[in-house]
Amino acid sequence: MDSAAATQAARTLMVDSQVRPNKVTDTRIVAAMRALPRERFLPPYLAPLAYSDEDVPLGAGRFMLEPMVIARLVQLAAVRAGERALVVAAGTGYGAALLAACGAQVTALEQDATLRALARAALPAEIAVVAGDPGDGCPADTAYDIVLIEGAVEELPDAVAGQVKRDGGRLVMVRAGAGPVGQAVLGSWGGDGFVFQPEFDCATPALPSLRRRPRFVF
Repeated sequence: MDSAAATQAARTLMVDSQVRPNKVTDTRIVAAMRALPRERFLPPYLAPLAYSDEDVPLGAGRFMLEPMVIARLVQLAAVRAGERALVVAAGTGYGAALLAACGAQVTALEQDATLRALARAALPAEIAVVAGDPGDGCPADTAYDIVLIEGAVEELPDAVAGQVKRDGGRLVMVRAGAGPVGQAVLGSWGGDGFVFQPEFDCATPALPSLRRRPRFVF
């Protein structure tokens, strides 16, 4: 088997053994994950890990989320064609690519210059890749139908919540727990402010830039 055939076989196995058995039923996501070369979203030395069922370390505490988790998070967003989506801490862009494959108009926000360069190289030109601190939200002061945060969050910044549309907007993220296991949640604006609906448990690494800020007690 040549290398291209081996890579395609690994991609097919990833979908059939990791993604579809784990409640991923959106055919758009399944088709995209069968087609997208996940190794393109990694530096060459990490390409052999592209189809593993683990988070892939990218350095500086950042990770490419494992296939099953990113698939379920994108599915949770319930994308409708033409909706505007913001990916916070987009990393190398794989989550942004999945949202775009579902019909969203995507902006990928990434602070790290190396990861941002990888994303720009891997993503099509219609996906905007912008620089910015995840805690500040997107520099363009815009409300989005969907906001996806790629990594576990200890504390949701007000600036990010503020970029979720008040009418029908959804935030998808993993809320970090006290231990290694966090909880994927679907967030939206309600009558009592921003509310979260728990969805599923996952051991997703916390984003270093969105860790809870220390508070002084006197």
